[in-house]
Amino acid sequence: MSALPLQGIKILDLTRVLAGPLSAQMLGDLGAEVIKIERPGGGDDARAFGPPYLSDPDGKANNNNSFYLCANRNKKSVTVNIATPEGQDIVRELAKSCDVMMENYKVGDLKRYRLDYESIRALNPGIIYCSVTGFGQTGPYAPRAGYDAILQAMGGLMSVTGHLDGEPGEGPMKVGPSIVDYMTGMNSSIGILAALYHRKANGGAGQHVDVCLFDTVIASLSHYAQIFLVNGQTPPRRGTWGNGGMPAGVFRCTDGELMLVVGNDGQFARTCAVLGQPELATDPRFLKNNDRVVHSKEIMAIFAGLFLKQSVAHWLDELAKAGVPCGPINDFAQVFADPHVQSRGMQIKVDHPFEHELSLIRNAITFSGTPVKDYRAPPLLGADTKDVLATIGYDEAKLGELKQQKII
Repeated sequence: MSALPLQGIKILDLTRVLAGPLSAQMLGDLGAEVIKIERPGGGDDARAFGPPYLSDPDGKANNNNSFYLCANRNKKSVTVNIATPEGQDIVRELAKSCDVMMENYKVGDLKRYRLDYESIRALNPGIIYCSVTGFGQTGPYAPRAGYDAILQAMGGLMSVTGHLDGEPGEGPMKVGPSIVDYMTGMNSSIGILAALYHRKANGGAGQHVDVCLFDTVIASLSHYAQIFLVNGQTPPRRGTWGNGGMPAGVFRCTDGELMLVVGNDGQFARTCAVLGQPELATDPRFLKNNDRVVHSKEIMAIFAGLFLKQSVAHWLDELAKAGVPCGPINDFAQVFADPHVQSRGMQIKVDHPFEHELSLIRNAITFSGTPVKDYRAPPLLGADTKDVLATIGYDEAKLGELKQQKII
């Protein structure tokens, strides 16, 4: 088997909840050795964000829930109480041999433990130290804690998400999953990889990588935010309507709904033909995409009436033949039953102590030369403490003493 892209890279992961752990998991998938530091007893805060939890074979309550499981595979779990001097010594000792250290504590919290960037850099000048926070290392909001939904609100995402203005239920709406956390995790991974490359290509210098949810959500608004920067106007909420081509949105059929995106004038003409109204393509109101944007309510209303005449399957089949982008509105059961999703192997199986074939979602990146094939289950709390600490000189007697003092 080919070596994985990040084989040989060692990461010390002090992140909790979602954004940081997702980033460390991505890097672990790609071959990095990830040592996850958790609190003795409770562990990562995410372990309490349940249910559902896996079923312990002995029937005991446990802390292996879906929130934790989605972001912590391909890691080693080491329990260390970093509030104690001995725990801090352990983390510093581990950091000496690591390429990357990741943390998502509030700004300044780790400085009192001498686990901040400057302290770690003094021990390991080449360290890539990535801080993941709600609001970044600088600025008036830097001391604040930040969670995904708060940043969806503050960053403007909720202002452009929700039902069309004027419709029942209008108003700001949160995106379902913790999408800002996920995007922040990706930005953290990009920042770490870029810093690793810079270190290798430019003489071994490490650096501090500052990634936050607030910056991420604002940057993710891309063309929406650019509209405001161009004309000073916030785009209206569009519900399920598309952001470029028109018509685009969810249309109700006789037995369900589908999503349609008409991306150009040719697709519009073919869609009109499929719907049995080819003359719409030569209507002066709808000739060009810009015309259809101006008259969006009119064309969307016309299409809504036409789609009500047949089933979802009928329209999907006919539109696919015509080369028009469309798709069903799938729930998760339909997503994972989809033959294309199955052919891409998006659902993987790992051997977990509580469940022999635990289902997880695979890493979304596919490599031709260094494929990610093997995944290790998210570890039980503290499962690797003994083995990892043995690598920095802690013998059985010392480990027993630390455990008795609840330092590990």
